[in-house]
Amino acid sequence: MKPAAPLLVLLPALVLLPVLVLLPGLMHGGGWDLIGTFLEAAVHPSLDPVVLASLLQGLAVTAGMALLGWASSVLIGIALGIASSRLVWRSLSATERPAQLLRRLLAIPRSIHELIWGLLLLQLLGLQPAVAVLAIAIPYGALVARVVSDLLDALPDQTLRALLLSGAPAPAALISALGPPLLPGLISYGGYRLECALRSATLLGVFGLGGLGNELLLTLQSLEFRELWSGLWLLLALMLSLEAVVRQLRQRWGMPSRFGLGQGSSGQRGRELLLAVAALLPLLVLVAQALDVHPGALLHWQPLPPMPEQHWLETLALPWPSLVVNTLLLTLLAAGLAVGGAPLLLLLVAPWRWGRRLLQLLWALGRLWPPPLTALLLLFVLKPGVVTAALALGFHNLGILGRLLLEGAEVAGAGAEEALRSSGSGARIALLYGRFSALARSYLAYGAYRSDVILRETVVVGLVAGTGLGSQLRESLSSFAWDQIALLLLVYAVLTIVGEDLSDRARRRLL
Repeated sequence: MKPAAPLLVLLPALVLLPVLVLLPGLMHGGGWDLIGTFLEAAVHPSLDPVVLASLLQGLAVTAGMALLGWASSVLIGIALGIASSRLVWRSLSATERPAQLLRRLLAIPRSIHELIWGLLLLQLLGLQPAVAVLAIAIPYGALVARVVSDLLDALPDQTLRALLLSGAPAPAALISALGPPLLPGLISYGGYRLECALRSATLLGVFGLGGLGNELLLTLQSLEFRELWSGLWLLLALMLSLEAVVRQLRQRWGMPSRFGLGQGSSGQRGRELLLAVAALLPLLVLVAQALDVHPGALLHWQPLPPMPEQHWLETLALPWPSLVVNTLLLTLLAAGLAVGGAPLLLLLVAPWRWGRRLLQLLWALGRLWPPPLTALLLLFVLKPGVVTAALALGFHNLGILGRLLLEGAEVAGAGAEEALRSSGSGARIALLYGRFSALARSYLAYGAYRSDVILRETVVVGLVAGTGLGSQLRESLSSFAWDQIALLLLVYAVLTIVGEDLSDRARRRLL
């Protein structure tokens, strides 16, 4: 017997059962006082002008790196997305093979997390602001290209064919026929990518590439929790402001929601969009000058050390099966906690008026708090391993999925929920069958996509929590074992490409 549609969103939360069983055995009593001090500091952040000035400067660097990396990725993604579109190649040359080949090639850069790109480029180019920008631009550009090509391939091609048959030049025909219907989805996804770029820039700072992330790491390591919370509240203010601006633009320019429940219009507010782009270009130049980002510096590469044959034998002797299994187990646990945790928590707080507000605050903190810092905090009271890493990664993605679930619930409307309440149903039943029934499959489809992202993110917490491929990558980077790093990247790329294919299949089946 199949579960009712609304109950589908709760199935991933079953991973809580093994986590709760294992959790008591992982606890140690050494850091509970520190956890209490950390929580107390949240309501008493440091207001020292010197501290705030330093944090604001770090926040400005992080925001600048995010903006430059995002803008570069959008330009790269649009160009590569058009070049990898089956519709474009089929219309211009009657063959789809170049698009298929380019799609497969682009799967490689997007399969590697931006943190790995940052650490690799740091070794090759040295410490410079352009490294963080490039580390964001490469994988994000490949991700944007995938979305652009998918959006293009979903469009009807009758207008494009008619323009080509009438003798219109190919570039003009492409822009006229495909530009207006592509624009709403592209802007919507671009706004989401800007939010992700801010989180990625913070994460890169945690691992030494400058900005607020570096400040947060130093304050956590020195147990200066009041200063740490000052930085977190500043980052939260910026993130919520950015989310509000993107939400307003989505509504004003008729952009579709990420759950696909809205009906976006095309061509709306074109003049405002052109003005925004015109204002963005000089801003990018000013930010690049302020951060001392020079593209020419990327041309000077440091040579890699030689890789003797005996080192490859040692590399092949690493415990690859256990590394891969731990990585996959970490992915499943974190994905289950994030995808199933959001609707479960909403149901638990449904009867209380302020419960949803508290959840929104908790999820906002989860989105902005880099998973490695969460893992470091959990290590105060938990032993390192898969469960600790899954809790850190699950908390971060819970914040992202919780926000999207609330957005989807708003788009679905309150009519069915209010009707159930009027008929005497409780708050939880009304929410479950009145709201979740309309978005269960679309939410799980996005959860399948997010599981693919979580697989890439396992390397981030693995570096800190000592599990999976991330733990081995940390050792290989510290010893400059480039043969091990190369094989680790290959294994990670294969896993993420397979995971991407499985998540695509799951989304198609759900939708």
